[in-house]
Amino acid sequence: MTRDSGGRRGAARAGTFELKSRRFSLLGLVLHSADMAEIAADWAARAGQGGFEHEPVVVDLSLVPRAQAAAAAPAEGQAPLALDGPAPVDLRAIVQMLRASQLQPVAVAGATAEELALAHELGLADAADEPAAERAVPVVPNETVREVVREITVEKIIEKPAAPVPTLIVDKPLRSGQQVYAKGGDLVVLAVVSHGAEVIADGSIHIYAPLRGKAIAGARGDTAARIYTQSLEAELLAIAGIYRTAENPLPADVAGKPAQVYLHGEKLLLQPLQA
Repeated sequence: MTRDSGGRRGAARAGTFELKSRRFSLLGLVLHSADMAEIAADWAARAGQGGFEHEPVVVDLSLVPRAQAAAAAPAEGQAPLALDGPAPVDLRAIVQMLRASQLQPVAVAGATAEELALAHELGLADAADEPAAERAVPVVPNETVREVVREITVEKIIEKPAAPVPTLIVDKPLRSGQQVYAKGGDLVVLAVVSHGAEVIADGSIHIYAPLRGKAIAGARGDTAARIYTQSLEAELLAIAGIYRTAENPLPADVAGKPAQVYLHGEKLLLQPLQA
């Protein structure tokens, strides 16, 4: 006599774990200098020492100026001159600075071999470069001219415009720990964004309620993106990588009032919205 132990016969065991490819929204610290003193001073002025909640960060060194080591051939009988290579970025200090601001560095991109070795020592991964197909900018000529003997044929190539990305609309309150990302377009929120909640958009963000959490517009570098809210009480504001945290109190003319946030150069401006 066979007894059923409660499990389904023939069901395959899945195992204790699975490895799957996952994509997450990460912050990127894109450095434009290797001078740690300048970086630390700029960070203290623009990002402060708090307001984050251990968000993962990729340290991008691809835009750090690198000195070109070049020298003329030495004359006969002379020893070649030893030239210094590009000055490495002090990753150890960068990691300490980020962790002091409640951020969690997880990877490095655009690093030299020396910097990558230090990154591995610090527990940072080597962020994979973007595929060449994504980085390449297609160059399509507007006109192609072909000459056959005395006859000239002009061909015009007209590109079909890409379909517009629909605006993402959220009509429910966002509680602490919740995150919404409008990829490729704008985000409209019709309810309160609570403390600890996060709204992200590649375009602009419109909040027809109080903004008490974090708002990140222009996530892919759109400097024309803006943030609008009926009541500005944000923990963090960011547009195209330029941040303002709660460490810097909001001006009295916008705190708790309808306001907009936009970029002027590399500075975030906060402006009241007139009724």
